[in-house]
Parts: sequence; structure tokens; C-alpha cells
Amino acid sequence: MATKSRILVIGATGAIGRHIVRASVEAGHATYVLVSNTTVTEIPNKSKFIAAANPETKLDLFESFKTSGVTLLTGSISDHESLVKAIKQVDVVICAVGRQVIKDQVNLIHAIKEAGTVKRFFPSEFGVDVDRQDAVEPVRQVCDEKARIRRLVEAARIPYTYLCCHALTGYFLRGLAQPETTEPPRDKVLILGDGNVKGAYVTQEDVGTYTIKAADDSRTLNKTVHIRLPANYLTLNEVVSLWEKKIGKTLEKTYVPEEQVLKNIQESSLPLKYRWALYHSQLIRGDAVYDIDPAKDVEAHELYPDFKYTTASEFLNQLV
Repeated sequence: MATKSRILVIGATGAIGRHIVRASVEAGHATYVLVSNTTVTEIPNKSKFIAAANPETKLDLFESFKTSGVTLLTGSISDHESLVKAIKQVDVVICAVGRQVIKDQVNLIHAIKEAGTVKRFFPSEFGVDVDRQDAVEPVRQVCDEKARIRRLVEAARIPYTYLCCHALTGYFLRGLAQPETTEPPRDKVLILGDGNVKGAYVTQEDVGTYTIKAADDSRTLNKTVHIRLPANYLTLNEVVSLWEKKIGKTLEKTYVPEEQVLKNIQESSLPLKYRWALYHSQLIRGDAVYDIDPAKDVEAHELYPDFKYTTASEFLNQLV
């Protein structure tokens, strides 16, 4: 049996990063996370495992990692020397930093080149395919920054995998894509556009699992992995219909035309502005709807047909 890669996760406490770490540990990989020196000194040295499924602090999460066998490496994405030192200890680097620091991955690219040991790099993507999107600001700027990182990775000839997961259930389905609430509606629902555009939904936990499955898979080398799961490739009208059946009630529907959605984006402030633009990308522009190129793209559900992912219907059951 081939030796499993040693995996370093950067951005391990984020909405996706924590699930990548757990999936890596569960799959039997030697797992490392990058932690600031200040944070490391604050982590209690306890032997008892702390279950941190929903940790209140980063310290809880790091302690959970530590007690489950994860190696904590001190360093920062802005500190070249510490990055090189950490990277030299692993085979695969997975970056899951937030959109505010996407540009800082340039430092990571330089460190990976200097280390010369990385067999695979996953830059921080975990959204739409940035080479196939038609988002408006402020989402477009983030997509453009991610696309620039892709070009730099390719120019540096670093072996890579891009992971496109589109619409996370925790962001989109928890509130049925209602921009101003995170609670699922039980009386009235806004439907952006005509509600007939396919969106691709997936849980954060399943993104973590698919990422780790792809890490040692030769079929994903220098490819883009698209997570568009058959049971979760749904229009908003279909999602609302699922919800109505679960609560036994027909919701009053208000359809919001694209012109009004664009106006709402312009008139809103962050973070609501970003949320409106994100929903516009997925639910109106259809940024999850495209054909793939077998020469550079693969579908996650086709690569791993035996993996039982969480369906949109199962996710909604938790909210009833």
C-alpha cells in the first residue's frame, strides 16, 4: 500500500479548514496545521480530548487538533522563513484561508518553490470555479484574486489541484438563500430571479472529505475538481419545494428580478452586500452551470461514487 501523504493545512480554524483537518486525521494522514507562535503558547497542555464540533474559540479548536494527533507548527503565511520550515515537513499543502488574505498566498507560492518538496498544492478556492464565473462586485474581486493565484501557481510549475465546491449548505440552505436571515422561512420566501437556475450544494464536512480524497489521487493532479453532486444539483424552486414538504406548508413566494437584486447589492453595505452578490452569482447568473473539459476537469461524484455525501434533503431535515 502506498504511503499516505503528510498534509499541512493553512487556515485550519476556518469554516472549511477545520473539516479538512478532521478528514485528514480520519483518513490516516500525518496532519499538520500552521499556528501563530502566540496561539501555541496559549494552548493548554491537556491529555483529555475536548470535543470541538462547534468550538467557541480557536484555542478550543487547536486543542482538539492537538489531542487528536495533529502536529502544530508555528508560523505565519506572512513569514517566509517559518513557511519554508513547515512546508519542508510535508508532501501536500492545503490552503483554506479566508477571502481577506487570498493575496497572501503569493508568499506561500514562493515558500513552496523554495522548499522544493511539495507534491501537491491546493490554493484557497472552495467556491465557484473562478475561471468560469460571471459574478458582480464585491464577489468578482475575490474571484479575480483567486484566478491570479491560479496563474501564479501554474507559472511556477507547482503541482496543484483546484477544488470548486460552489454553494455551502451552511451559507445557502440554512436560510434558504434569504440574504437577510439565516433562519429557514416558514411563512414567506424570497426567490431570486425565476428560481429555475441550478445551484450546487454541499456541506462543509463533505468538502473536507472530498479534498482529502483528492489529495493523493493521481486523477486530480493538475486538475480542477468540481463538487456538483447529483442529489444536490437543484434549483431554488426545487429547494423550496423540498422545504415545504418537510414543514407541511406552502410558502408565500416573492420573486425578485435580477434588476432589483443588482440594486440591492449596490445599496447594501458589507457583509450583506457580499451575500447578495454571492447569491446572485449562484442563483441568477448560474455560475455552477457549465460543461467540463475532461482534459483539465473532473467531477467529484464520478471519482468517488461510493462516498455517501449528505444530500440537501438530509441537511434540511436538521432544520425542521
